[in-house]
Amino acid sequence: MDPSSPQELVSAMEQLFSLGALDEEGLLTKLGKKMAEFSLDPPLSKMLLAIVDLGSSDEILAIIAMIQTENIFYRPRERQAQADRKRAKFFQPEGDHLTLLALYEAWKAKNFSGPWWAQDVKKQLLTIMDRLNFCCVQPSSTPDFRHKLGVVSAGKNFTKIQKAITAGFFFHAAMTDPQEGYRTLVENQFVYTHPSSALFQRQLDWCADPTKMSTHKRQEWIGPLYDRYHEPNS
Repeated sequence: MDPSSPQELVSAMEQLFSLGALDEEGLLTKLGKKMAEFSLDPPLSKMLLAIVDLGSSDEILAIIAMIQTENIFYRPRERQAQADRKRAKFFQPEGDHLTLLALYEAWKAKNFSGPWWAQDVKKQLLTIMDRLNFCCVQPSSTPDFRHKLGVVSAGKNFTKIQKAITAGFFFHAAMTDPQEGYRTLVENQFVYTHPSSALFQRQLDWCADPTKMSTHKRQEWIGPLYDRYHEPNS
C-alpha cells in the first residue's frame, strides 16, 4: 500500500475538523472520541451521532448498515439492463441514501430473506450505542435485538434523516454550477453525479457527495456547518 501524500493527509485532517472530530490544534475532541468508538468512516460516524439530536436512529442505522454491506445490487453482465430497471424501482427523489433505506425496508418486509449482512451490522452499531448510553434510544419493546435500548423511528419525516446525512457529508457538499455539474463547497472542486445515482437525471441546487451517493440538501441545513468550519481561528 502506497503512503498517503501530504495533500491527502491535509484533506483528511480538514474533513475531520469539519466534522468536529478535531480541534484547532489537531487534537481529538469529545465528539471525535465518540466517533472513534465506531469502526466506520468518519462521515458515517458523524451521521450516527447526529441522530442524538435529530431522533431518527432506526433509519440512519439501516442506511449505514446498507452502506457497509457490499454487493447489494446483483448486476450480471448478460442482464444488466434488466437489473438496472429493477434497481430503478427503488429510487427515491430524496437521493441514494433514502433509496438504500427503501431497499432495506423492502428486505425487512420479506423477513430479511437472503444472505445480506446489513441486519448484523445494524445490531453491532446498536450494541455500541447501548454501551455509550445514547439519549436518542428508548426502552426496547422488540426482543429480536436483545438490547437494553431500542431505537427511535423518524417515520415519514425524511427531513430528519437528510439533516443527519448533511451533518456527516458536509465536507463533500456541493452546489450546482451552471457549466460544470456541481462545485464542492469546501475544496471548490468540480464534481459530477455518478451515473448509477438516483439523482443522475436531476440537477439540484445542493447535494451531498455526488461522485458516490447523492442526497438532496437544503441551503439552510448547510449554513451552520459552513459557519463553524470557517469560524475565526479555524
